[in-house]
Amino acid sequence: MSQAMSLRASRTRYALRKFINTLMLSLTGLATLFAIIPLVWIVVYITREGGRYLSVDFFTQLPTPVGVPGGGIVNSLVGSLIVVGIACLIAIPISLVAALYVADHPTTPLGVLVRFSTDVLSGVPTIVVGMFAYALVVLPQRHFSALAGSVALAVIMVPPVLRTTEEMLKLVPRNLREGSLALGASNWKTSLQVLLPAALNGIVTGVMLGIARVAGETAPMIFTAFGNPFFNTDLSQPIATLPQTIFVYAISPYQDWHAKAWATAFVLIAAVLGLNIAARLLTWWRTRRLRLA
Repeated sequence: MSQAMSLRASRTRYALRKFINTLMLSLTGLATLFAIIPLVWIVVYITREGGRYLSVDFFTQLPTPVGVPGGGIVNSLVGSLIVVGIACLIAIPISLVAALYVADHPTTPLGVLVRFSTDVLSGVPTIVVGMFAYALVVLPQRHFSALAGSVALAVIMVPPVLRTTEEMLKLVPRNLREGSLALGASNWKTSLQVLLPAALNGIVTGVMLGIARVAGETAPMIFTAFGNPFFNTDLSQPIATLPQTIFVYAISPYQDWHAKAWATAFVLIAAVLGLNIAARLLTWWRTRRLRLA
C-alpha cells in the first residue's frame, strides 16, 4: 500500500514538474516572439518604404538640389566607411589592450577603475559624447571634420568591445595560460598568442556589434562631422554620413527628400544586419574549422 502511494506521489510530482517546465518554456517562447516582432516590423516597413527607391544611381551619384530628380548618396556611403573605419582603428586596439589588462588584473586599482569607467561610459548618452568630441576636436580645429566624428564614434565603441573582450578572455580555460607560462612564454606573448586566439570568436562578434552600434549614431555626427553635400575624403573637412543624411532628409519639407531618407535608412539597416550576419558566419566558420583540425 505504501509503495503504491509512493509511486502515485512520484508520478504526481513528475507530472507537476513537466507541466511547470512546459509552461515556462511556453512563456519564454512567447517573450522571445514579442521581442522579435518589433525587429521584424521595422525591417519589413523600412524595406517596403525604402526598397522601392533604390537604383544604381542612388549608390553612384551625388545628391541633387531640391527639385532636381535623381541623385544618390555615394558621398554618405564613403563618408560612413571613412568615419567608422578610423573609429575602429582608434577604438579596437585600445579596447583589446585594456581588456587584456582587466582580465589579467581584475582586482588591482587600475583594473577596477577601468571596469567602472567603462560601465559609466556605456551609459552616457551619445549626444553628450558628441559634445565632448566637439570640445576636444572641433573647437581647436575651428571647423567640423571627419576626424572629430571618428573620435566620437571611437569613444562610443570602446565600452562594448572592451567588456565583450574581457568576458571572452575570462571564458578561456586557465590551464591554457598556465601551460604557456610553464613553457617559458612571457606574459604578453601568452596574452597575444594564446588567450586572444582562443577567444577570437567572441571578440570578433563583439567588434562587429560595436561597429553596428556606432554606424547608426546620428547625434555625434551633427556635432562633429556635420555633413557635406559634396564628395570628400579629407579627414580635416566636414563629411557626409548615412545617419546624418537620414536626419537631414527626414526633417525636410520635401517629398523627394523623404523618399531618399527611407532609401538611405534601408541601406543603413541592411548594412547593420549584414555586419551581424557576417559576424555569426565568421564565428561558425572558425568554430567548424577548429573542430575539423
